[in-house]
Amino acid sequence: MNLIDELKWRGLLFDSTPGTEEHLNSGSRAGYVGFDPSAASLHIGNLVQIMLLVHFQRCGHHPIALIGGATGMIGDPSGKSEERNLLSEEVIRFNETKIKVQLSRFLDFQHSENAARLVNNYDWFKEIRFIDFLREVGKHLTVNYMMAKESVKGRLETGISFTEFSYQLLQGFDFYWLNQHHHCTIQMGGSDQWGNITSGIELTRRKSGNELFAVTSPLITRADGKKFGKTEQGNIWLDAEMTSPYKFYQFWLNVADEDASKYIRIFTLFNQDEIRALEEEHIKAPGQRILQKELAKDITIRVHSNQDFEYSLKASRILFGQSTGEELMALSNRDFEEIFEGVPTGKISKSLIENGVDVIQLLVDETKFFPSKGEARRTIQSHGVSVNKRVASMDDIVKSEQLINNRYLLLQKGKKSYFLVIAE
Repeated sequence: MNLIDELKWRGLLFDSTPGTEEHLNSGSRAGYVGFDPSAASLHIGNLVQIMLLVHFQRCGHHPIALIGGATGMIGDPSGKSEERNLLSEEVIRFNETKIKVQLSRFLDFQHSENAARLVNNYDWFKEIRFIDFLREVGKHLTVNYMMAKESVKGRLETGISFTEFSYQLLQGFDFYWLNQHHHCTIQMGGSDQWGNITSGIELTRRKSGNELFAVTSPLITRADGKKFGKTEQGNIWLDAEMTSPYKFYQFWLNVADEDASKYIRIFTLFNQDEIRALEEEHIKAPGQRILQKELAKDITIRVHSNQDFEYSLKASRILFGQSTGEELMALSNRDFEEIFEGVPTGKISKSLIENGVDVIQLLVDETKFFPSKGEARRTIQSHGVSVNKRVASMDDIVKSEQLINNRYLLLQKGKKSYFLVIAE
């Protein structure tokens, strides 16, 4: 499989240095992508770079995932408007172990002939003395060359410290070091990394005469022009503790049609024929959101598990009115609160419900879910009210045995209007 052709049709190729395709096609190569360990998890923005390594390995090449243990202590100024907080080695090492687990879901680190490798640049930078670095690295790139990089120019007005200014020297040395020790000849990254990558190419040329190559992917945006992966709540993380599999699944399920067509090429391994067939099905019945469902299923299973995907489906059925009361009662407290996050909430006394409370009183007096008893009665008579997914009747008495996990009641009118009652 030709890597450049594969990246092109998937929309994953932004630019490459001259001769890159010929270099890739003339043998098995080692190439790397760097990952910032500033958090205990990668996020979906990192998935673009992960997929570059996935296709690199699928094409028979040797992928290297570099954890920026040293560079993460400094911070890449690319795309940043201000200096960021510096992390300790202990925190970065912890983050590294978490990130490797996530990368292992995509890359084969053990069994393949071209197994992936994980390296941490702190392991070589910790042995280098400052004076030696200035003599052996700093002298090869001029200040004029470094100032011309977009990552630096964009910060000149607001200010950039020498620490962040030196970042491209460190990343450049990574490329040189990997070339010397792992015969790495290709660095991949987002288009905003072009300046840092080419600094490594130039540094290596000057120090050893070896020729290196670059491949960059486009910065992914949404159909509305906003940055991919950002929500009002922040990043969508790959760690289930930081973003639940349900929320992860819902993110992909709710992307726009135009984005779904783009993302299914970028983030899945479906081939061209499979994607065309899915798009044709989607066009015939757009309301069924076939593209979004296949995208969400595929990526949720690969990032999390099939079990997490099944849970996400169940949670979606519960939220959108297609479930039974038994499924609702089986939810844990955490799952319950996660699914119904943002739903209007009210509290009642547990003693009230222990004695039993009339459903009309609950809907109107205790929760204000309905503005009047008349409206509550009319809606009940038209079978439009349910308690814990069971259709309510006029003479219902709600009792403590109905509490979910001895704590919750879920009121619903119509298909999508919910109210969460917490008994304390």
